[in-house]
Amino acid sequence: MYDRATRRNALALLNSGMSLNQVSRTTGISRAAIRSWTERLDPLPGVTCECPAPNGHLAPEIPRPAYSYLLGLYLGDGCISHVSKGVYSMRISCADAWPGLIDSCADALTHVMPNSKVGRTQCKGCTSVGSYSKHWPCLFPQHGAGPKHARSIRLTDWQEEVVGAHPWPLLRGLIHSDGARVTNWTVRTLASGERRYEYPRYFFSNKSADIRQLYTATLDSLGVEWRQANTLNISVARRASVALMDEHVGAKY
Repeated sequence: MYDRATRRNALALLNSGMSLNQVSRTTGISRAAIRSWTERLDPLPGVTCECPAPNGHLAPEIPRPAYSYLLGLYLGDGCISHVSKGVYSMRISCADAWPGLIDSCADALTHVMPNSKVGRTQCKGCTSVGSYSKHWPCLFPQHGAGPKHARSIRLTDWQEEVVGAHPWPLLRGLIHSDGARVTNWTVRTLASGERRYEYPRYFFSNKSADIRQLYTATLDSLGVEWRQANTLNISVARRASVALMDEHVGAKY
């Protein structure tokens, strides 16, 4: 389930003086797994693991666009939690105001982890969409203790390859989780009097500077013009750029 570098890192933390419980809380890896690595770092010969991200690559059968979209949702409103015996829960919080988003999220989870049943849990004002698997941390190595904005968020090489090939689904996931398409208006004074103008724009807001940088870098790669509206908000308002976003991202529904 975990690559050799992850196993070595866990053992290094253990050898540094941290307790088994502390290493488990820090890495999100079960104590049983870490304890087993102290006895044998590598799996026994002949033991295979049907991991969806083996050896630092996304398995070929996983649809790249669905993964890229789910990555955007996860970075915005997603959470991976250890349940028991090495099983993890992936949950995405989706506002009830957007039933289409809830369905899109469920579809992405199904395509990325087809052998896991997708469930929906009603919460106050939102629906938590999720599924269980031992391999969610393999697919989303950004998983870790604490809120995302309090830790470093960096894509792995294979994630960068997926996003580079399918950038629009990532942007769609980020906007569907932590963004919005809104209509702004302004009033201009003309010789004939005041006239109200309306124009659409996209906003994206996230407390993590790393996630905001990923968003803006992806916009740059696609030629979408943006500006920093304030500390946490990124705005896309240029007509041509909004048209591109409308074509490939669109408003929530």
